Amino acid sequence: MQAATSDKLAQWLLSSIALDAAAMHVGRYCGPWRASTAGKALSSFHLVLSGDCWLHIEGQPPLHLRARDGVFLMSDVPHFLSPSADPATPLQRPAMRPLGEAPEPDSAGLACGFFRFSGALSPLVIASFPEYLVCRSGDPALGHTAALFDMIVAEGGGDPERPSPLIARLVELLFFYLIRHASQREALSAGLLSLAQRGEFMALLDEMLRSPGEDWSIARMASAAHMSRAAFCKHFTGAGGVTPAQFLLRLRMRLAAQRLNAGDSVEQAASHVGYQSHAAFTRAFKRIVGEQPGAYRRQLRAAA
Repeated sequence: MQAATSDKLAQWLLSSIALDAAAMHVGRYCGPWRASTAGKALSSFHLVLSGDCWLHIEGQPPLHLRARDGVFLMSDVPHFLSPSADPATPLQRPAMRPLGEAPEPDSAGLACGFFRFSGALSPLVIASFPEYLVCRSGDPALGHTAALFDMIVAEGGGDPERPSPLIARLVELLFFYLIRHASQREALSAGLLSLAQRGEFMALLDEMLRSPGEDWSIARMASAAHMSRAAFCKHFTGAGGVTPAQFLLRLRMRLAAQRLNAGDSVEQAASHVGYQSHAAFTRAFKRIVGEQPGAYRRQLRAAA
């Protein structure tokens, strides 16, 4: 029963993620090529549609990618793809050819682009995952993603620099299949989702999400987790990557952002997460979200 409830909470948190993907180019590289999406301060993806190649990430061993494999880089990390396992091999940045052209030696068909996370809780959930996620065509649990690759290939026969907008939507579906699979199988590092999958913290998180404005002292949190204060702080920080107080602040501000996005006034959002002082809420919100709540709300309304 506890495992089922924990999975339900984890699935709810995954559903709080919103993703906006954009395919930058879809086509074929040939010869001693090199491709990268690094340096844009965005998360990015590379899908191997045909052939094979190697992913080189700074400080990591080369990763071999085959047809129908893909990698989602959760943050902007130095990296590049090439046909060689040796990162020191001289390479070029050639123009991409149409995907439908006949393949040549060392060629690979790729779909590459960027994605942004939105949704108030996205940063807390995404922090649970590794630096990058790999989708393997040979993984039986991901066998159903082959149909998505087939559709991406079918849509990718035009101008490499002007791919069909449908490809981005298919990439989003692929990503959600992958993170659901990863959340069920991988040992998540730290973050909201990793905490939600720990039975000892499940009830606490459920209460905090439902009533973030309550007086969540360390003593109360430890009691909800049925631990001593010392044991609670040690195990919570180990699983969440931050102290309970830091986690509570981040959770409250992300939930406040969610309320602002739903149409609440700044005062209503502040009250919902336990703040009676407008000045204190404004300082906390800017510290976590990056801008003052009034400006954040105005930006949301302008975008709408």
